[in-house]
Amino acid sequence: MTVTKMSWRPQYRSSKFRNVYGKVANREHCFDGIPITKNVHDNHFCAVNARFLAIVTESAGGGSFLVIPLEQTGRIEPNYPKVCGHQGNVLDIKWNPFIDNIIASCSEDTSVRIWEIPDGGLKRNMTEALLELHGHSRRVGLVEWHPTTNNILFSAGYDYKVLIWNLDIGEPVKMIDCHKDVILCMSFNTDGSLLTTTCKDKKLRVIEPRSGRVLQEANCKNHRVNRVVFLGNMKRLLTTGVSRWNTRQIALWDQEDLSMPMIEEEIDGLSGLLFPFYDADTHMLYLAGKGDGNIRYYEISTEKPYLSYLMEFRSPAPQKGLGVMPKHGLDVSACEVFRFYKLVTLKGLIEPISMIVPRRSDSYQEDIYPMTPGTEPALTPDEWLGGMNRDPVLMSLKEGYKKSSKVVFKAPIREKKSVVVNGIDLLENVPPRTENELLRMFFRQQDEIRRLKEELAQKDIRLRQLQLELKNLRNSPKNC
Repeated sequence: MTVTKMSWRPQYRSSKFRNVYGKVANREHCFDGIPITKNVHDNHFCAVNARFLAIVTESAGGGSFLVIPLEQTGRIEPNYPKVCGHQGNVLDIKWNPFIDNIIASCSEDTSVRIWEIPDGGLKRNMTEALLELHGHSRRVGLVEWHPTTNNILFSAGYDYKVLIWNLDIGEPVKMIDCHKDVILCMSFNTDGSLLTTTCKDKKLRVIEPRSGRVLQEANCKNHRVNRVVFLGNMKRLLTTGVSRWNTRQIALWDQEDLSMPMIEEEIDGLSGLLFPFYDADTHMLYLAGKGDGNIRYYEISTEKPYLSYLMEFRSPAPQKGLGVMPKHGLDVSACEVFRFYKLVTLKGLIEPISMIVPRRSDSYQEDIYPMTPGTEPALTPDEWLGGMNRDPVLMSLKEGYKKSSKVVFKAPIREKKSVVVNGIDLLENVPPRTENELLRMFFRQQDEIRRLKEELAQKDIRLRQLQLELKNLRNSPKNC
């Protein structure tokens, strides 16, 4: 009989990230005076890249968001120009990972829109989008760019559908129709060949996006899932949710077997949502609570115990949402490994929080900055839609990491009004869902009737003129 001996493990794991700490930017490096949206939709309402910060704002009559160049810190003027083309509240915004000045937004007005921000930021209100994407029959709550393919965008609506848009043609090319309720969250694996979703029907799904096939499904009765994130190439998923005792909880899953979570861990008894953020370069997981000011962080490994608690950043100011800076926008000279942009609604404040690895040396720290996904796409939309998968094009943060992408966005010329996906016209006879929608439709029709009446009156006058000219010609004496 063989006896398995337990290996001795030290109480403290040796880890280069054990002493990571959160450093809040000085007040002059924050963004102040911003009317952050009061919408209760569970999103971040914030998106950031190496050049711009975008925040959804409170506005009357339609939806709008601010876009501020990162260097323009301090107090923002009340009349600062906005992106304000949506007819309903903006629910989500996301920057294109390959083109710094292209941003996608989605709204309660059922549309998804693509905007091009001028290089120096906005000088006046922007109402005209590069592209207006209509295909959902109800409000659109989420947008996500494909991580490795240029111009492929995913949108999830309250019609329980996920549409995949090819922005080269400005049309939806696929529809994922396996959800029975509102989709709460979408996340991709590293090469974008798999999509995982959480849904109000209490199910966690792993989906092959091009075919819409559900590869794995978990019915989460004990752990009601809210948010999910793919843990890089580990073939693991991490979800945040609520236990049967209404405590906040996280669960780790094997993406190829969702029958049972690998581990479940209680976090605390607070009621706000837990937002998970994963950094595949450092294998660090950050958990930020909505409505409190805490950000806990852990290190993830492929071996037991899988999840090792590192530390907690605490702040008395509650966060409504958090934007995350892409890796190539971090300050490597300060050993910064992650940066949040925290929305503090009560103060109208956006506060950068840098996660820093304490190091004495000023030189570039190769061990904490491995090669990371860069700003060049690995695939074209046609290649990805044709079945090709490719890992992200990596870049080093050591030199030249500030270089701008060569990718340029070209809006397609569109004339077609019908949107047919899987043989269904998504725009045909879509009934208005709310009183506001009904009013908007009524006023649009009134404008159209007024325009047509004016057109008819002008054509009437022209017809009379032509009849008069014809009569004059007939009555004039013929020249021999």
